[in-house]
Amino acid sequence: MINYVAQTPTRMRYFANDSTRDTVVLAPRAMTITESRDQDMQLDRNGFQLVGHRSAVTDFADVDEVNRVYPDEITALLRDLTGADAIIITGTGVRRFAERSSLSGALDNSRPARFAHVDVSDRTAAEFALRSQPGTEKSARRTVHYNIWRALSAPPQDVPLALCDARSVGPEDLIAADAVFDRDGVDVWSFEGLVVAHSDDHRWHWFRDLSRDEAIVFKTNDSDPARAHCVPHVAFDDPDCPPDVPPRASIEIRAIAYWF
Repeated sequence: MINYVAQTPTRMRYFANDSTRDTVVLAPRAMTITESRDQDMQLDRNGFQLVGHRSAVTDFADVDEVNRVYPDEITALLRDLTGADAIIITGTGVRRFAERSSLSGALDNSRPARFAHVDVSDRTAAEFALRSQPGTEKSARRTVHYNIWRALSAPPQDVPLALCDARSVGPEDLIAADAVFDRDGVDVWSFEGLVVAHSDDHRWHWFRDLSRDEAIVFKTNDSDPARAHCVPHVAFDDPDCPPDVPPRASIEIRAIAYWF
């Protein structure tokens, strides 16, 4: 089941922490989600890719260690994977937990995303890329926003990540909405993201039994119209997962790649 969003006349909002304030109108649809470990998924064709990547971080709950080690690792990974001229890590690692975990909602922005969405709109992607561009007099000829997602809980994961093949998504499926980062009841900042309406054309994929030595790299925006543009994604419940497994824990970190 994919939690799509209904087309409504009113612009929707969703909140990082207090989801009771969300105005997103869900429109769930039963969709095939294909397990895709044996498929040749590629970043510039499908918009996402599963890669082997062993991190030197020993404790992802240690924020200081993650901030000290992880950004350089992800920078090196993306440079090798994409050949970009520059990689800028934006923000810190965000840990999320399935709702059965006592940490789900207890930490900042720690719940899994339960409706199909894309992290940034074209407008937001352009603004963020310009703001984060490394010091150079050249204008970037291409910028790509990436999300790097890693499961921290042992397999199997009860709440995996579903990703929609970028080639199956049309602009009419993407609805501008406001992503609001709130803390303790105060709206701190917001930007324009995208929520996703249903289409029969959508092709959803997931990866079973992820380990800590793997990462899903997926695009949230690519300025090059000839390549995969963006990947809608959403957490879903695996109906075949045993009920007594530890609740899914994951970490994601975002980055912008530049070509000059």
